[in-house]
Amino acid sequence: MSRYSVFAVARQAMRHHLGWERAWASPEPRAHYDAVIVGAGGHGLATAYYLGRVHGIRNVAILEKGWLGGGNTGRNTTIIRSNYLQDPSAAIYEKARSLYETLSQELNYNVMFSPRGVMMLAQTQAEIRGYQRTAHANALQGVRTEFIGPRRVKELCPIINLAGPRYPVLGALWQARGGTARHDAVAWGYARACSDMGMHVIQQCEVTGVHRDGDRVTGVETSRGRIGCDKLGIVVAGHTTQVADMAGFRLPIESVALQACVSEPIKPAMDVVVMANTVHGYMSQSDKGEMVIGGGTDGFNNFTHRGSF
Repeated sequence: MSRYSVFAVARQAMRHHLGWERAWASPEPRAHYDAVIVGAGGHGLATAYYLGRVHGIRNVAILEKGWLGGGNTGRNTTIIRSNYLQDPSAAIYEKARSLYETLSQELNYNVMFSPRGVMMLAQTQAEIRGYQRTAHANALQGVRTEFIGPRRVKELCPIINLAGPRYPVLGALWQARGGTARHDAVAWGYARACSDMGMHVIQQCEVTGVHRDGDRVTGVETSRGRIGCDKLGIVVAGHTTQVADMAGFRLPIESVALQACVSEPIKPAMDVVVMANTVHGYMSQSDKGEMVIGGGTDGFNNFTHRGSF
């Protein structure tokens, strides 16, 4: 795989950009792999990538029923943060957040990580106490956050209305190194790196069944035929229970859709991520100018990929 760089762009410009190779291969499935990962989103591709880079397991297939990154990875609000109260949550999210700091360099692919800062608004006295407690807990965990007052909130996000209209802004929990990344680019970067290690990223390959020998998985049935494997990873977000059912076990998980929407592009209006738990909303502005707005979950179980706005 050729490396991306300013020099590569210059060379390709001289060739009218006709010499770029495909970012990742589109191979036919083999009959058997050491490991099969179901789900070619950000988490599935990252699982395969670290199996190869850290553990040397490279005879791996990543199966995707649609297109790469077309599930939850391409339909989220891109927020990256680690300002959690409980120690286990803060530890795993801070590990993930810290990986983003150098991920573009590691993958040689710009994932457009933007540590623009994340603020969680305190709009009640209870939230003030809760976020101050979280800030103290984060300090003990080694996660850099701070509780800031309304004046600092206004400085960081000038368009905010501190007076309401429904609840006043009394302060915020601020994480300066939180932010956003381009979700599609994360999937594309991992896919490119996996392909470079010889792994197979196979799109349009839906898993329809799981083959077992007693309690051991031996392979999967797919829309492109049977594929054998020694180990099977299920990384399909809200569809995890459905694939687990195929394998013969039940998970204590219920799936619901979380609603979000994206506006038409507008001029730059805010360069931080703002979250408000009192009204359960969060907003940021993408690099293209779109306002990315998230809300709450549906009140019923479903597997839909379509919003109801």
